[in-house]
Amino acid sequence: MSNNGSINDALDKAQRGLLDFFFPRKCPFCGRVAGRELLCEACKASLPRCDKVRTGTFGECAAPLYYEGRVRDALLAFKFKRRIEDLNAYGVLMAEKAAEVYADRFDAVTWVPVSKQRLKKRGFDQSRMLCASLCVDWHTEPQETLRKVRDNPAQSGIGDPAERRANVLGAYEPVDPDAIAGKRKRPALNHGACHRARTNDGLAVAAKQLGSS
Repeated sequence: MSNNGSINDALDKAQRGLLDFFFPRKCPFCGRVAGRELLCEACKASLPRCDKVRTGTFGECAAPLYYEGRVRDALLAFKFKRRIEDLNAYGVLMAEKAAEVYADRFDAVTWVPVSKQRLKKRGFDQSRMLCASLCVDWHTEPQETLRKVRDNPAQSGIGDPAERRANVLGAYEPVDPDAIAGKRKRPALNHGACHRARTNDGLAVAAKQLGSS
């Protein structure tokens, strides 16, 4: 490594140390000071870890945590209150779970996009940001594969499973099927929560149009 590289690394380290001192990182799930860690020790030991892998027409779905209690509160704050400072923690949790469950069984990482109307209202696409954060640990780039063409009602407000499935059918379409032509076509799709099985069914239809297995 060159002297310039060593100096830059030292400056970066010093800068991160100053930021940690004046703006200490807080655990996204409880608000305690976590120091240089992404999570506090208490949450590392007590978060509701999810060991189940759901299967269906959409393939397999895994999540690092159950969507309940403080996990649900933290993700809602990220999504609706722009708590983007917690993004790194979520990305690492998802990357670890994906590596554990899927290993080398995928060829690209993509996300479930929001509609243009919701993007304009919210100001950011939380799914795309989570996908990009997940990809950091793998030194890869997320690949855009789907676009949302219909601003359908939120799934969270629909209780009936059949209505939830109908609500997302036709809401997504492939961006560019030819872009991955000839590849093995096994995308890892980053979505909000595994419990939305009907949403996943609708996404599976779009994925099949894309040519994914």
